[in-house]
Amino acid sequence: MAPILLGVSILVFLLLHLSGGNPAVLMAGPDAPPETVEAIERMLGLDQPLHVQYGRYVVNVLQGDLGTSIRSRSPVAAEVGRTLPVTLQLTLLAVLYAVAMGIPLGVLSAVYRDTIVDRFAMFVALLGITMPVFAIGILLILVFSIRLEWTPISGYVPLSQLAGLHHFVLPVITAGSATMALIARVTRSSLLEVLEQDYVRTARAKGLSTRVVVSKHALRNALVPVVTIVGVQFGGLMGGAVVTETIFALPGLGRLILQAIQTRDFPLVQGSILVAALIFVIVNLLTDAVYAVIDPRIRYA
Repeated sequence: MAPILLGVSILVFLLLHLSGGNPAVLMAGPDAPPETVEAIERMLGLDQPLHVQYGRYVVNVLQGDLGTSIRSRSPVAAEVGRTLPVTLQLTLLAVLYAVAMGIPLGVLSAVYRDTIVDRFAMFVALLGITMPVFAIGILLILVFSIRLEWTPISGYVPLSQLAGLHHFVLPVITAGSATMALIARVTRSSLLEVLEQDYVRTARAKGLSTRVVVSKHALRNALVPVVTIVGVQFGGLMGGAVVTETIFALPGLGRLILQAIQTRDFPLVQGSILVAALIFVIVNLLTDAVYAVIDPRIRYA
């Protein structure tokens, strides 16, 4: 985890500083005299070489200080702490939706291979993969918010309140559709491979029903690649949340990063991406641990 986070911090630091723009000018204003800009640069340490600036940044991060936002003048940690729960809620619900819909679709498609059920399931998966996130979101708003008036168009209500889940329905479907489709396709492919194994044929020869063979013998072994997809897509959903959060006006981390990039708020971009990378690395570590729970052979190896 440490080398990955170190690499992310170096890349973000260098890319932001090579992108152009002077944070001191942004803080002082476009009409500020050069003396004021130089004073702010000295205060922020921007007159120092890049490696000195980066070293100071790493030392501060290790002490829990992510810096101060240039735009709002508030601590970056506070800005991230305010928006991160929204993105985490959206991502977790989108993953749950993708798993709850994708695995059954994949199982049905594999069990009823080359039938109308298989074709319908893979058609749904194909729609989820090929349609862009913004197109799905706009269509859902047109149908369920404007035409049917079942859900609100935009806005955020915490899940602790009764109306919170109502506000999250369309964003969750929008964010999780592509992941759901991918999980369905991977589940189908993996399960078809497992169903051809000798131990599955033995289970069928013993007279076990298809439901028992699939649920108790085949599905668990077929879920290892699915767990990999879920772990990777979790990070992808966090990174891609900016589109969903923008469409539905959710005050999440992705939208915060977009605003910080537009205003060249370097400390806020650095801190937000570093926190997102940390969460992604932790999720992948947990994914590796789940492998051993699903398939004991991985643990013994």
